[in-house]
Amino acid sequence: MPHVVVVGGGFAGLAVVKGLADAPVRVTLIERRVYNTFQPLLYQVATGGLNPGDVTYWLRGLHLKQKNVRVVHEHLVGIDHEGRRIHLLNDEWVPFDYLVVANGVTVNFFGTPGAKENALPMYSRSQALKIRDQLFIRLENSAFTKTMEDGLRVVVVGGGATGVEVAGALAELRTAGLAPAFPEIHGDAFEVKIVQRGKELLKAFDPKLRAYAAKELEHRGVTLHLGAGVAEVQPDCVVLTDGTRIPADLTVWSAGVSPHEEVDAWDLPRGHGGRIAVGPDLQVEGRPRVFAVGDIAVGPDDLPQLAQPAIQGGKLVARNIRALLEGRPTARLRYRDKGTMAVIGRRAAIAEIAVPFTRWRVKLTAGTAWLVWLFVHIMSLVGPRNKVTTLAGLVTRYGFPFHRRPIPIVGDVPTVRPPKRAPDPAEPETTDPAEPQPDGTTTPDGTAPAEAAPSTPAAGGKTSGTAGA
Repeated sequence: MPHVVVVGGGFAGLAVVKGLADAPVRVTLIERRVYNTFQPLLYQVATGGLNPGDVTYWLRGLHLKQKNVRVVHEHLVGIDHEGRRIHLLNDEWVPFDYLVVANGVTVNFFGTPGAKENALPMYSRSQALKIRDQLFIRLENSAFTKTMEDGLRVVVVGGGATGVEVAGALAELRTAGLAPAFPEIHGDAFEVKIVQRGKELLKAFDPKLRAYAAKELEHRGVTLHLGAGVAEVQPDCVVLTDGTRIPADLTVWSAGVSPHEEVDAWDLPRGHGGRIAVGPDLQVEGRPRVFAVGDIAVGPDDLPQLAQPAIQGGKLVARNIRALLEGRPTARLRYRDKGTMAVIGRRAAIAEIAVPFTRWRVKLTAGTAWLVWLFVHIMSLVGPRNKVTTLAGLVTRYGFPFHRRPIPIVGDVPTVRPPKRAPDPAEPETTDPAEPQPDGTTTPDGTAPAEAAPSTPAAGGKTSGTAGA
């Protein structure tokens, strides 16, 4: 039976696997993580709105419904194109008849000094949890010190949909969650700022929707720094290309993505942005029966690195593998743009919805756009449990009145204690009265001990002392 190997369990990889559910093939899914991550909602995990399990799906659960799939938790390190086999990190060689590369991309710091060391990306579950932990550690510190100087200053680098949604969620947390959960912290001590190289946010959207989003963010207290890029990220500030220094306790990087470094060793042609070059049918140029799809691939149309192109591309790859099995010609990808959207906060979102079979796009804002955003994201999740828990989390976060909303979901936060004061050399040394002395004359509470009767009986069965005399 022909063997199809799919590398990557994201939107594109899962679409390929599911598209081959009833095909006469064996499918092996190779993924470096044991779960699929719904990346569009990772920012909700990072800001305490959702549990990490709400946006992840255990990949081995695929076998419960699809018996022709096997999941391997490993890393791809090399491809033997002549022998038609792949090399895994555990030194295992896996033969294939058809290979699909759908391993996605990773964060791109663009060589910015200090960005890798001092900024936190948000492209995986572990990265989102790290942001969440740092966020609430800083809030606990601020609550302990109760000073404006020890507040929380968050800088979000990148004015695309991810950056806007992160900043909006942080502003929502400050507005709705700060007062009841952290009454010690004044709202002005929690600052949220966006840095965007371009002069406008959300360049993929209609200009009117961009203006609405910027206005809503500023209304929620988010400061916008537009028209200057990031020159350097330092531990306590972000330096812009125009010389501006923005104090930062937490820097979130959402400015761009690039292919994983290991792709360089796979001997595959590269196109724009270092992505794997594919033809109209998503077969890799010059590599028959090897496909690339999703964010890692770039074709003649240079589609955006979003969920919908990845899903539609994955479905096409599955159909084209079936066509090759049956001796039929492959089809080209005809991408159907369904629109795009971004949420800013409570009853605030923007959406452009494409009207089928026309060039019209319906533009929505405010609560209507938010409801569309909610429906689309819930229906796109994998698994019924994820749909139910995520719906409950988002409705309670955005739908309830401020005073009835649940507190944020947090992880482990270290106990905040004042630093120990160094001893003053000018002060004479004193003995802690609570510490017992060698002669036993001091008890732990600092008082003189009472005389104790010996526990060993004296001669004649009497104890020493005056009692009973």
